[in-house]
Amino acid sequence: MTTEIPNTGELESVTVSHDGYVGRITLDRPEAMNTFSTGLARDLDDALHALEAASDIRAIVIDGAGKTFSAGIDLSEHGDHETKAEYEDWVTMMEAPFQTVAEMGTPVIAAVHGHAAANGIGLVAACDLAVAAEGTQFGATAPKVGLFCMGPSVPLMKALPRKRCLELVLTGDLIDAETALEWGLINRVVPDGEHRAAAVDLAETIASKSPTAVQMGKKAVYEMFDREYDDALEYSNERFGALCTTADAHEGIAAFLEGEPLAADEWPGE
Repeated sequence: MTTEIPNTGELESVTVSHDGYVGRITLDRPEAMNTFSTGLARDLDDALHALEAASDIRAIVIDGAGKTFSAGIDLSEHGDHETKAEYEDWVTMMEAPFQTVAEMGTPVIAAVHGHAAANGIGLVAACDLAVAAEGTQFGATAPKVGLFCMGPSVPLMKALPRKRCLELVLTGDLIDAETALEWGLINRVVPDGEHRAAAVDLAETIASKSPTAVQMGKKAVYEMFDREYDDALEYSNERFGALCTTADAHEGIAAFLEGEPLAADEWPGE
């Protein structure tokens, strides 16, 4: 299997790699606690698009270099702007990766350690799944500096019950990994230092399944989130009907009925 990931060689604030069917994006500003500079936000968004376009990538892991996942937006850029329009353009770039993850067919898993604060917790909430190391701290901390986590609130309100989301964004307080797990913000807590391996293991589990089914299914689920119940069922029926016509469905079902389910490298993928 040869995986080509174009247009990632010039990225400065993230690194992109892959192992088999799993792509990996590492936030790579450890000296700045992987805060979202304009460059990091743009690079992350570009990397997500590049991995989505790579035909052999079936799941993506996002992690952070150094001692923390991400401490939010790089506040040193605040002084670079003056007008409301300039600040709106600035924050629109910061939140672009959240929208990209929601629109992608490829599942994205956050591997979190240290701190995930402000835009960092927003990215965790925006990812489809999340694994955290013991000792990780999560918070929507912007009120402490005179701002508010409005952008991160969008994925947070999708990931959490209303009052849990409001508790985070109104208080700005940190919660630990066990609390984040209890609230439903993350999927798993693992021993310190094992978060990347655990996220990759989860990604490989997904990557072993039908890539067509996973990508069509993820997009359908996101589309159904905001639909009324009967409308969502109608849409799901249409999408399931479309999925049933694919090569993955025909070959996957045939292999299952013959008692020999397809391995990861046997899926037609179309």
